[in-house]
Amino acid sequence: MTTIATDPAFRAIPDLIREHARARPGHLALAQGDERLDYAALDALMDRVAAALQRDGLRPGDAIAICAHSSPRYAAVFLGALRAGVAVAPLAPSVTAEQFAAMLRDSQAGLLFADAAAAPLLEGVALRRVALNSSLDGQPLDDWLAPAGMAPQPVALQPPMPFNIIYSSGTTGTPKGIVQPHGMRWAHVMRGTAYGYGPETVTLLSTPLYSNTTLVIFFPTLAFGGAVHLMAKFDATGYLKLAEALRVTHTMLVPVQYQRLMTLPDFDRHDLQSFHMKFCTSAPFNAALKADVLKRWPGGLVEFYGMTEGGGSCILNAHEHPDKLHTVGRPAAGSDVRLIDEQGREVPPGEAGEVVGRSAGMMSGYHGQPEKTREAEWYDPSGQRFIRTGDIGRFDADGFLILFDRRKDMIISGGFNIYPSDLEGVLRGHPAVDDVAVVGVPSAEWGETPVAYVVVKPGSAAGDAELRDWCNARVGKTQRLHAVHLIDELPRSHIGKVLKRELRDRHVAGRA
Repeated sequence: MTTIATDPAFRAIPDLIREHARARPGHLALAQGDERLDYAALDALMDRVAAALQRDGLRPGDAIAICAHSSPRYAAVFLGALRAGVAVAPLAPSVTAEQFAAMLRDSQAGLLFADAAAAPLLEGVALRRVALNSSLDGQPLDDWLAPAGMAPQPVALQPPMPFNIIYSSGTTGTPKGIVQPHGMRWAHVMRGTAYGYGPETVTLLSTPLYSNTTLVIFFPTLAFGGAVHLMAKFDATGYLKLAEALRVTHTMLVPVQYQRLMTLPDFDRHDLQSFHMKFCTSAPFNAALKADVLKRWPGGLVEFYGMTEGGGSCILNAHEHPDKLHTVGRPAAGSDVRLIDEQGREVPPGEAGEVVGRSAGMMSGYHGQPEKTREAEWYDPSGQRFIRTGDIGRFDADGFLILFDRRKDMIISGGFNIYPSDLEGVLRGHPAVDDVAVVGVPSAEWGETPVAYVVVKPGSAAGDAELRDWCNARVGKTQRLHAVHLIDELPRSHIGKVLKRELRDRHVAGRA
């Protein structure tokens, strides 16, 4: 696999944590409620994890799996494994037992660290298990750890070495292990200076540690010596109370979380003046919602567009470009982002195409799936490797990327291309609509036809036929909705992506 280019000043994150432990041993590193680890305690715990892994025969390049709710102990195991040169496969407890078993097999993990959240998935799993808390059977973490004060054998971490294996099933349900090297994580750290990370940073995270969304700011916070506070579960009111009490400076939230926060009746009564920077990624971020965040929530707002697989990324500093909120920003420094057609040729300026990208932050490949890796790659005429996103977009005259839809979500009806996001944007203009997703469903007459699933605002009397007719009066003839189905809540992944496959299946099964 291609070796990625990295900054010559590469530093390993575990080494940076050790430096902070020596310089500011009592400074808070990780916290969740009453559970707290300062940098000295975190560094010592990482040593014990690394030494125990080496004792158990794991070598650099091997892997462990973690399936648990976020906690300081979870984070310390992750970081300790990195110190030993061992890659980490953080697995979501929300997957099916079949997916879990498949991911364990694919990762070739030598040990599984878990808590009670993983209990429903563990039947028939023979892999040796270490329990992160007392609520799960297995060797307790405290018993498994190497003795206090034991140092691991030093491992010289290098940029191409595997850092973690993130399983991204998207909406297909088929897990693919994305191998991210240390150099890719270092690229994330490198951009941290621009966002004000430092020893006084206080980061609040409510998304899980098994999500790349979380890790994008989790590691930079620790690399710069800041403090990370973990929420066990997102609760909008609890989040605001905690943010105010902790004087939070940085956070990462997905769009659905921003939406829930901004609609709280008492949002404006909370003192959020401490915020320096807020981030968002992983799902479409509505321009009107961005504008509301900018207006009512102090501090900058940055949207990252990219994939867990890496490649080119775009960044929108929304506070600097309030006229570009309909875009995902310009290509980040060091990113080469291009658009290609169905034949793999670059499209002329101003035309739409599939987004492909190249940068220092690129996956090595899908773990154990070379064919899937090749499908995700595009090479330009000079032989440079790019990662395909599957997204359709267009650059405006100022170089900002406007996204339309996922390539696989585009609806081809009667030979015409229909972008669901266009119809979703129209429906969001109806005063009764709170949330919406448009999918393509089979049609004997047109091949495919668009259908909308709509969540209406509380107390609204708007009906499905009314919403369909309202939308169809405002779109082109070829874009007209076949039907609107009212739904209590859109199905979403743990990072807020709408699971459109589930909506299609629901329609086909006649459960609209």
